[in-house]
Amino acid sequence: MNKLILTTAALALTASMGMAQTVRMGTEGAYPPYNFLNDKGEVDGFERELGDELCKRAELTCEWVTTDWDGIIPNLVSGNYDTIIAGMSITAERDEVIDFTQNYIPPASSAYVGASADIDVATAVISAQAATIQAGHVAESGATLLEFATPEETVASVRNGEADAVFADKDYLVPIVEESGGALMFVGEDVQLGGGVGMGLRESDTELRDKFDAAIQSMKDDGTLNTLITKWFGEGAATF
Repeated sequence: MNKLILTTAALALTASMGMAQTVRMGTEGAYPPYNFLNDKGEVDGFERELGDELCKRAELTCEWVTTDWDGIIPNLVSGNYDTIIAGMSITAERDEVIDFTQNYIPPASSAYVGASADIDVATAVISAQAATIQAGHVAESGATLLEFATPEETVASVRNGEADAVFADKDYLVPIVEESGGALMFVGEDVQLGGGVGMGLRESDTELRDKFDAAIQSMKDDGTLNTLITKWFGEGAATF
């Protein structure tokens, strides 16, 4: 009888250890170095490495889901995944619809990139990805806004002359400028927008938010988050 009780208890313990909560991590997969698809078609980048570490610290099982940016919040709210981890800046407008963890990237610069140094970004035609804080800033600036569904299209619009400049996260634009061979350059002044980048969750998922909050804080406290930011964004990146 004792052996049976012990065996039953061991099986119960093993089962409970294997029943870690599965969390579907929603990302775009098209915004390097934050997130992108590698040659194997797998989610890669800063947020993949960060998300996997956060799930490990929170004792959660991660599954990665990709989705188009323009539907990323509605798909979270409707339950197609459990988090947004996709370079999403924390804003008051978004916070009315979803909840956020604390930021895992501090407020960073947005920047303009064009094909000519003499562009007046206040009156030019500026491209930006739709439903971003950059698009909202351009719309309020007096410039003419061209919105595109993907970040690649915003840059392409400058290359083909459709737009005078693109406005996006500077971290995204730096490698594009460096690889352009002088064809593209930064113009105008950098702009600080938003409250940093955080994970988005449904407002009802307070327990899950708290788990990720604690995991993010632990990475800040032990320095591993700054190490990860520097690895993916370079020595000059804003850190905590």
